[in-house]
Amino acid sequence: MSTADQLKRGLIALGLVLDNETQQRLLDYIALIEKWNRVYNLTAIREPEKIVSHHLLDSLAVAPHLHAKCLLDVGSGAGLPGIPLALANPEMQVTLLDSNHKKIAFLNQAVMELKLKNAKVSAERVESWQTQNRFDVIISRAFSEMSEFVRITRHLLAPGGMFAAMKGLHPYEEIDKLPSDCKVRQVLPLAIPGLEGARHLALIGLDWQAG
Repeated sequence: MSTADQLKRGLIALGLVLDNETQQRLLDYIALIEKWNRVYNLTAIREPEKIVSHHLLDSLAVAPHLHAKCLLDVGSGAGLPGIPLALANPEMQVTLLDSNHKKIAFLNQAVMELKLKNAKVSAERVESWQTQNRFDVIISRAFSEMSEFVRITRHLLAPGGMFAAMKGLHPYEEIDKLPSDCKVRQVLPLAIPGLEGARHLALIGLDWQAG
């Protein structure tokens, strides 16, 4: 099966409708990852079909559960999940944040080549980064434990916003360690086409009155 067919079938399984142009840009993104992987260690996964399932579809699986005007992807790395989410939802403004300069170079190139007008790149450490505009969704994918994720990003969350933590197994222990003003709204099981093993999305809000 070609990566194009794999992507098309995966989108159907996820219930996502993306036009042909967007699907092609997602495939162009995969090609860009493959190209840069020969020089930079962006991801340990090298096979195109695994990049589709383990990175692309894994990132896109959260799209139906996020309703954000401004999204921050913390520890974006190779642009996951931020770039697939930006491609899938052109109305959403996405900021890709990372402190690794090689990965920042890739992110800048990807945003330029993919003509992503709704994405921008910031080369900063999240705990010390300040911005006037706060985000209604802050997402991380295998970035850190949830309590640490909340601790170092909470100054960037808009009132009423939420943290979105992408996890493997249901994060029972991590939930128990969350600060008392954190309220877990949902922990959603995700089925990723072509990816074995558990995947979950934890959506966490803050009790602003408690602060």
